[in-house]
Amino acid sequence: MRTWFKSSLFVSGLLITQCVFAKDVKLVVTAPHIVEMLYAIGAGDQILGTTEHSDYPQAANQIPRIGNYAGLQVEKILALKPDYIIAWKTGNPPQDLERLETFGIPVVYSNPTSLESVAKELIMLGKLSGHIDQSKLAAEQYLTQLDNLKKQYSGKDKIRVFYQLWAAPLTTIANQAWPQKLIEVCQVDNPFIELKGDYPQISIEHVLVKQPQVIVIPTSSSEPNEIKGYWQKFNTIPAVNNHQIKLVNSDKLHRMTPRSLDELAVMCNKIDQARAFYQKN
Repeated sequence: MRTWFKSSLFVSGLLITQCVFAKDVKLVVTAPHIVEMLYAIGAGDQILGTTEHSDYPQAANQIPRIGNYAGLQVEKILALKPDYIIAWKTGNPPQDLERLETFGIPVVYSNPTSLESVAKELIMLGKLSGHIDQSKLAAEQYLTQLDNLKKQYSGKDKIRVFYQLWAAPLTTIANQAWPQKLIEVCQVDNPFIELKGDYPQISIEHVLVKQPQVIVIPTSSSEPNEIKGYWQKFNTIPAVNNHQIKLVNSDKLHRMTPRSLDELAVMCNKIDQARAFYQKN
C-alpha cells in the first residue's frame, strides 16, 4: 500500500505543495551530484536512468544512460516512464526539459546556491523519494561537518590563491562560482573574483600580474586538468618559485554533495600548509 506525505518542491520552476508517493517513486536524474545525493539517503535503487559521468557510488555505473549535460534523449526517458525527472537548474538544456514537461512528466529542479543549501536539497530529495529520516540525518551530518570546517579556518590570515579551473582555455573562478564558495572556507584571496562571469577565461599574463602565492589545480581521471609542469617556466610567480602548486580531486570537490566536504578539508589543509610556509619564510 502506498503512503503519502505533503512536500514543498520546485516542480517546473514553481514552488508548490503537493502529495507524492513514498519509496516506490521512480526517478530519472540528469546530473551526477543528484545521483550521489540520492544514494547518500538510500534512494539510489529508485533511479531508472541518469546522465554520463554519474559514477559515484560504484553502483551508479550500472544505471542506464539517457544523455549528458549537452542533451537529453527524450525518447529513452519516456520509455522508462518515470514518476519524476530531477534536473539540474543550471546544468541541463532547458529545451529538453520543456519538451519532457509537455508529456506530463513533472520536473523537480536541483538548484543549490550555497554550501548550506546542500542540506536543504538532501531533505527535499528525501521527501520526494520517501527517505525522510535518512535525508534529515545526512543533512545534519553535512551541516555539522561544514560548521566544523568553517570554525577550523575562521580567523586565518588570507592567502592569495589562483584556482585553475581548466587548462585550455585557461579558466578560473569568480563571483558566484561554486568552487569560489568552497575556497572561501579556506580563507583565501582570489585575485580574479571580480572578473565578469562566474567562470572567466584568462591569460598567463593575468596570472603573472596577480602573483598568486598558491595555485590550486582540480583534476581527476575524468577531468585531466593538470598542467603543473607547464607552470615551472614561470618561476617569477611565488606559487611556482616556492613549490606551492596544489592538486585536488575535482570529481569530489565540484559535485554539490556531502562528499565535497571531504575534499574541501583536503584542499583547506593543503592551502594551510602553504600559509604556514609563507608565515615562516
